[in-house]
Amino acid sequence: MLTTQAISRRNFVAGLAAGATGLMVAPGRAMASLSPNERPVFATIGLRNQGWGITAKTFQFADFAALADVDNNVLETNLEGAKQRQGKKPDGYKDYRHILDRKDIDAVMIATPDHWHTKISVEAMLAGKDVYCEKPLTLTAAEGKLIEKVVEQTGRVFQVGTMQRTECDKRFILAVALIRAGRIGDLKKITCAIGGATASPKIPVADVPEGLDWDFWLGPAAEVPYRALPEIRQGYGGNVPLFSNCHYAFRDWFEYSGGQLTDWGAHHVDIANWALDAADTGPSKVTPISYDMPVEYRDGYPVAADQSNVPTKFELRVDMPNEVELIITSEGDNGIMFEGTKGRFFVNRGKIVGKPVEELEANPLPEGAMEKVYGGPISANHSANLIECMRSRKQPISDVWSHNRAMEILHLGNIAMRLGREIAWNPVSREIVGDDQASTFLARESREKYAINM
Repeated sequence: MLTTQAISRRNFVAGLAAGATGLMVAPGRAMASLSPNERPVFATIGLRNQGWGITAKTFQFADFAALADVDNNVLETNLEGAKQRQGKKPDGYKDYRHILDRKDIDAVMIATPDHWHTKISVEAMLAGKDVYCEKPLTLTAAEGKLIEKVVEQTGRVFQVGTMQRTECDKRFILAVALIRAGRIGDLKKITCAIGGATASPKIPVADVPEGLDWDFWLGPAAEVPYRALPEIRQGYGGNVPLFSNCHYAFRDWFEYSGGQLTDWGAHHVDIANWALDAADTGPSKVTPISYDMPVEYRDGYPVAADQSNVPTKFELRVDMPNEVELIITSEGDNGIMFEGTKGRFFVNRGKIVGKPVEELEANPLPEGAMEKVYGGPISANHSANLIECMRSRKQPISDVWSHNRAMEILHLGNIAMRLGREIAWNPVSREIVGDDQASTFLARESREKYAINM
C-alpha cells in the first residue's frame, strides 16, 4: 500500500522545503508564478458532460491548447465547440500523454471516470503541470495519500472539483460561518442526504461503440467486456446507454467509482468536514445502519459481473471528533442538516433555511465572517480561484488534503457496506484498526500496462 505522512494546507510550504527532492519533476512553464495579466494555457482530459462543463466556464480565464478523450466522437464534438468559443481549434488527442509532453501547457483539467484520476493527476504534476481534477478525486484511500505526496514534492497547485466551496450563491460558506460563529451552539449532529441509485437489470455483452477505445477507457481497471442495453439515458448524461459499464453509468460500478456515496457524498461530506473544522482529522468509526446491495456479495466482492453493484439505498453513522454524529443517507431532501445545542438549519444548492438563518436579519454575522472561513476574498467561481492560486502559488480552497479526509469517510462507508460490518479507523495514522480484510480495500492493483509512470 502506498502511504505518506498526512500534511495540511497550513504546513504545505514547510513540507515543500523538506520533501522537494524525492521525485523528478519536468520544468513546465508554470513552475514560476503567472504574471497578473498573463492568460494561462490549459488542456482538458476527459470531455463528456462535466469535462466540457468545466472547460466552458474556464474560457474566460484561459486559452485551451489541447483536448483529449478516448472516445473520438466526444473529442471531435468538443474540439469544434472550443473553436467556436475561443476562435482557435485546440489540438486533439486520444492519448493524454501527448498533452503532458507539451511545454506550452500550464495546467490540465481532468474529468475522466474516477478510476483514471490518480494516474493522470500524478503524471501531470510530475510533468510540471498544475491540476484541476473532478471529484471524487480517488477510488481508494491509498490513492489520496499518493496524490498528497506528489503535490508536496512537486509544489504544483492542485484543485479538486468540490465547487460547493466557491459557488452556489455562497450558501455553503454562510453555513460554515454560522457554525463557526456559534449560532446553533455546540454542533452535535450533521445529516448529509445525498440520494440513492437505481439497480440495473442484467446487462449483456455488447459491441463497443464505434470511435471508443474500450481498452484505453478501462485503463488501470481489470480487462472486462463492454456491456450495454439499448435504452438511452435522458437528460444530463444523455446520448449514452442508460445501463452500461461505461460512460455516465460507470458511477454504478465499484470497479470505476464509488456510487452515490462518493459522487454526491464528495460534495456534502466535504462541507460537513469544513463546518467541523476537521480538515486534518477524521472519524473513529463508520457503522452501516442499513443498506441495499443490488447483487450478492461474497468477501466484499460482487458475485455477478453483469449488473451494477454499488449500494442503491443506505444509512451510515460516522463517529466524528468532539462526539459529533455524522449521518450519511440516501433518503430525504438532498442537502445538509446541521443540528446543535441551540438550533438547527438546512442548506443545499437551492436554499439555506432555519431559525438561525432568519435571525441574521436582526443579528447579522460580524463583518468578514465569511471571508475568514474562506481564508480571504471569496473567488468569483471555481476556475477563478484556480487561476488566482496559479499566480500566487497557494493551494485552492478546494484542496487535496481536506478533500481526502472527506473521501476517507466515504471510502470507509463503502467498505463497511461491502463487508457488512462497522469499521474502526485511526485518524492519525489513517489506517483501519483491527480488520486485516477490510484494510485490503484501502488500495487496488492496476493493470501493468496502465501503472502510474513515476
